[in-house]
Amino acid sequence: MLVDRARAGGLQLTGEGGLLQQLTKRVLESALEGEMTDHLGYEKHDRAGRDGGNSRNGTRAKTVITDVGPVEIAVPHDVENSFEPQIVRKRQRRLTGVDEMVLLLSAKGLTHGEIAAHLAEVYGANVSKQTISTITDQVMEGMAEWQLRPLDPIYLVVFVDAINVKVRNDQVANRPVYVALAVTVEGTREILGIWAGDGGEGAKHWLQVFTELKNRGVNDVLMLVCDGLKGLPDAVEAVWPRTIVQTCIVHLLRNSFRYASRADWDKMAKALRPVYTAPSEAAATERFLEFSEIWGAKYPAVIKLWSDAWAEFVPFMAFDVEIRKVICSTNAIESVNARIRRAVRARGHFPNPQAALKCVYMALMSLDPTGNGRKRWTMRWKAPLNAFAIVFECRMPTDIK
Repeated sequence: MLVDRARAGGLQLTGEGGLLQQLTKRVLESALEGEMTDHLGYEKHDRAGRDGGNSRNGTRAKTVITDVGPVEIAVPHDVENSFEPQIVRKRQRRLTGVDEMVLLLSAKGLTHGEIAAHLAEVYGANVSKQTISTITDQVMEGMAEWQLRPLDPIYLVVFVDAINVKVRNDQVANRPVYVALAVTVEGTREILGIWAGDGGEGAKHWLQVFTELKNRGVNDVLMLVCDGLKGLPDAVEAVWPRTIVQTCIVHLLRNSFRYASRADWDKMAKALRPVYTAPSEAAATERFLEFSEIWGAKYPAVIKLWSDAWAEFVPFMAFDVEIRKVICSTNAIESVNARIRRAVRARGHFPNPQAALKCVYMALMSLDPTGNGRKRWTMRWKAPLNAFAIVFECRMPTDIK
């Protein structure tokens, strides 16, 4: 009925002065008046307000940013200035939807300028870059709590990967941000933490990271998968002596293609598949020798890459095929990396490492919003869980659901 009346009178539904803005204004002002009535204990114009106690003291204009654009509202005040409105709090200039939208767009990788332009174009909301920065800074407190939260006592597999971001110091330079993703006993994937690297990728750096995880409750990791990061195996041995360090097959393949022509990628991938799917280390060695004979002359750097990584590549050959699937699975770690890279690439560079961590954190928090990914992982988990229970019988928890 309101829409029909608005159309008949030539009133626009959206935009400046439109029906939605007017409705929002009336709803907010009515709610504020209701809150003031509850605060004072009597209705507006009631005789109870004339007994000398606290009473209404007019209104003050205030503009708030809403999902339908900026709306000017009249906020009631009382004589004692003790009224604390809840629907639009004191000093609040944005309703919840705007904050959530800014955080969502920021997690998608949009810059502050792009977010401001989007809000102005679509919603008619004039939100400055400084305001957007203030909104996104709100996540820092949550990130600090998340980074220090208690963890499970055991994880079956932990993937450690690095994403390079551009950070401006005296000049713009690449800095690594490390992400640790774990496979839980229940079969879900969990991000354990993120850390900004300072160029120190040796054993001392990784010892600090793993010690932090242990202090947060991680007493054991069955297998740790990485991309040959310097000093990492020594640090793992110092914190979790029984953990098996495994080179990430996905990264090994990707690094191999860097040395090869694009036209040879499919052929090389087909030739390498028998190597990492071999039933045993001896069979893998035989298949690799055959691969070397075919491709060694053309791409010697690829042969050297695999030879240097062989000691960390072969451990998973001793395990059941179900465990191999978990270690070699690209879905979990690759989806995380893709989301982070998309957000980081859109920003260009960051003023400091903390800003880069904030961007990565928001990208991670926006992963799997529907929960469908978690359901798919757990549905296929029983076979790998049985394999881990047999191979690591003495180290598996006894209260598995």
